[in-house]
Amino acid sequence: MLLLPGCASTGGGFSLVEAVRRMLLLATENAFARLTAPGGFWDEQVARLGLDTVLGTRGDVLSRILTSQLFKDRLEERFAGFAIDASYRAAPVVTDAIRVIGFQNAVDLVRGGPSAASLYLRQEVGGALLDAVVPELGEALRLSRDPLVGQALSALTGVNVAGVADRFGRQIDDAIWSEIGREEAAIRANPEATRDPVLIGVFGLGSRI
Repeated sequence: MLLLPGCASTGGGFSLVEAVRRMLLLATENAFARLTAPGGFWDEQVARLGLDTVLGTRGDVLSRILTSQLFKDRLEERFAGFAIDASYRAAPVVTDAIRVIGFQNAVDLVRGGPSAASLYLRQEVGGALLDAVVPELGEALRLSRDPLVGQALSALTGVNVAGVADRFGRQIDDAIWSEIGREEAAIRANPEATRDPVLIGVFGLGSRI
């Protein structure tokens, strides 16, 4: 197995940098698969937020709009679709960063908490994910032909679509990183399930790190 030049490695010859990179790539792949699965994003993330958090409220306008449960269900489904589309656009931003970012403190990331590597990656990526998601999200809101979304937005007097997109984008950003962290923790807890010899060698019970 080839070691990356200058990378910290274990006594068994495993590159810690490569292990961190593989773990994050796998965690990201699993996270986006869950987020973009039918019902996955909405059921586990967006539904916890509530549309009032995403849209904001103007008096009791939103509550009147959502009087009908059927109406609410359809509106939530549409916003979930926006979230899923945004997740697809966000995925390359994260995976490309993993491939190019250096992990000079790989030992600390290996020894760190359940989501140490994900937190590090989020700091390195900064606002790049939001920058990719928010403009497209705003355009989707503006161009949506769904009358339910249009009614909800128009009923909020003075609503700023760009502001809605920004707030919604930040919720999506948090949800994505939360999911990646959850998947990282799962890999650390059971690296054998990955069947990846590097991850097993670095994070498994027999690791000397």
